[in-house]
Amino acid sequence: MKRTGIIVVLACAAVLLGGWMWQSGSLSSLTTTGDPASKPKAGYEAPAFTLTGLDERPYSVGGPREKPVLINFWASWCGPCDLEAPDLQALYEKYGDRIDFYGINATSYDRERDARKFVDEKKLTFPIPMDRDGEVAKLYKVNNFPTSLLIGPDGKVLERIPGVIPREEWEKKLSDLVAGVAS
Repeated sequence: MKRTGIIVVLACAAVLLGGWMWQSGSLSSLTTTGDPASKPKAGYEAPAFTLTGLDERPYSVGGPREKPVLINFWASWCGPCDLEAPDLQALYEKYGDRIDFYGINATSYDRERDARKFVDEKKLTFPIPMDRDGEVAKLYKVNNFPTSLLIGPDGKVLERIPGVIPREEWEKKLSDLVAGVAS
């Protein structure tokens, strides 16, 4: 009995340590495949698309617009996406009037009912376009989840962000983005 208790305590400690290391950035939050140089990157026009959202409304990205855009590709089964979702919601609540947020569900790798459950459980209120056939993920060459892109009002990619980044880093990126648009 004592041996089982020790094993349980050690397993819990390992899980907690791994979670802390992952959250602090000591461990990679993703596995990347493919040539990063071939992916939409800073300075290039963001590929245009229109997807239908969970709310059945169409959402479009591409070309000039009034506000910058944050696109986040995610899936309900993705552990890092689960950790990142509350931060994205908080950022949307803070910056949503100055930045268009889109949480693109990789529906071709996910189940729509699981995506709906995820959105409901996380209380996500930003638009959730559904990439049902995976064409937008292919267009943006998304090989891992989460992957985010910041796009300027001119329609050009400003930054590609693979994996999860700390909320403080998001805050800096978005406040700089908004300040750059205002100037």
